[in-house]
Amino acid sequence: MSRLFSPLTLRATTFKNRIFVSPMCQYSCRDGLPTDWHLVHLGSRAVGGAALVIAEATAVSPEGRISPYDCGLWSDAHTEAFHRITTFIKAQACVPGIQLAHAGRKAATDAPWKGGAPLSDAAGGWLPLAPSPLPFDERSRTPREMTLADIERVVADFEAAADRALSAGFEVLELHMAHGYLLHEFLSPLANRRDDAFGGDLDRRIHLPPLTIAERVRARWPRELPLFVRISCTDWADGGWDLAQSIYFCQRLKTLGVDLIDCSSAALVPYAKIPAGPGFQVPFAAAIRREAGIATGAVGLITQAAQAEQIVATEQADAVLLARELLRDPYWPLHAARTLRADIPWPVPYHRAKN
Repeated sequence: MSRLFSPLTLRATTFKNRIFVSPMCQYSCRDGLPTDWHLVHLGSRAVGGAALVIAEATAVSPEGRISPYDCGLWSDAHTEAFHRITTFIKAQACVPGIQLAHAGRKAATDAPWKGGAPLSDAAGGWLPLAPSPLPFDERSRTPREMTLADIERVVADFEAAADRALSAGFEVLELHMAHGYLLHEFLSPLANRRDDAFGGDLDRRIHLPPLTIAERVRARWPRELPLFVRISCTDWADGGWDLAQSIYFCQRLKTLGVDLIDCSSAALVPYAKIPAGPGFQVPFAAAIRREAGIATGAVGLITQAAQAEQIVATEQADAVLLARELLRDPYWPLHAARTLRADIPWPVPYHRAKN
């Protein structure tokens, strides 16, 4: 029996296998609204056999977008636009999820294929917000340091977006606290240089807004539905956020009712030295699973069926999240099942191609 294709139950939600589609920005929205592109992009991965499809980093406010082309969930129009997507995903025996995010100092940039440069106000950009007035790199705009009112508003924006996610039909919620975006910026001493109650020692850096948002969203998100958090387990930079702090943070998240930690890394500073290679982030998932006693998802250069099987079978993680490999092959789960000799259902219209 393949462990990768065994079910996983978190709260009242059972995932048919351990293959999750990682959130991947498409930079294809107008005014934050998902389009036919998102229906086909997310829907095809559901058809392809994944157990969970997580929609891209979705901004809780207009200024929280990475680019003007990102998804958002700050109005009823956004809720309605997502509803047909979640309906289709569920019809494929797949669970629809969404990642809620605020880009912080990395907001207001162009699409990657247009160079990804910071945008001026005249070019459709806006002034980013951050814990401290420190730009991401030498070409980025210096963000405005957030006030208490700004922080409280961001917390409220996450709460409101969680409500809209439920109305839109999503059944898994993931909070984005990784990759150098706003909540990661509060966590890391490389981006958070505040000397008030929101900066300084570890307990202050993790409390508000990161832990507060997790606690408030968990209180609003239905008890029977899972809540995930994606973190960067290390900044890969001296003096930054690291695995030991991640383990402590995840222990706190578990007490608040978070169900799974999506274990990524880096992207806080441009000078990080990342030893990327197949499965290079899996040890983080294993350590957090063991030390914090919480379910984890492994992500990063997981491309082969046997590799994914080994990660789950040896209990280094409870699930794997695939990104680029699922862009190359939306039907990777169906092909992996054949490789691992797991007999899984295919979409009925595709039965003629199964054998």
